[in-house]
Amino acid sequence: MNDTSTSLSSPLLGGGGVVFGLLMIIALWKVFTKAGRPGWAAIIPIYNIYTLLKVAGRSGWWLILLLIPVVNIVVAIIVSLDVAKAFGKGGLFGFFGLFVFSIIGYLILAFGGARYTASPA
Repeated sequence: MNDTSTSLSSPLLGGGGVVFGLLMIIALWKVFTKAGRPGWAAIIPIYNIYTLLKVAGRSGWWLILLLIPVVNIVVAIIVSLDVAKAFGKGGLFGFFGLFVFSIIGYLILAFGGARYTASPA
């Protein structure tokens, strides 16, 4: 017995990664453009992380730290806090909004009233 309605909706419901990925690309695109960076960087793997590091005011060399297990968690938290600060948000928003609930936090930065206040690095 083949239920086509379930198989047709699985990329959207069961495979939430597709929807999550698209929403994250949209949010990062807008965040990057607000920060004066190219929006298309959101769709290029690894370069999008490099661009996020630049938005956070960090050196591109921090990308290497993201490859080290356990260290990458600490670095991701620091980058989340720095991105929040760059958009005039506090540490709680950085941790919970951008690190823990990243899709929601980045959509808030992208489509909310937050302005990029840091000077471009």
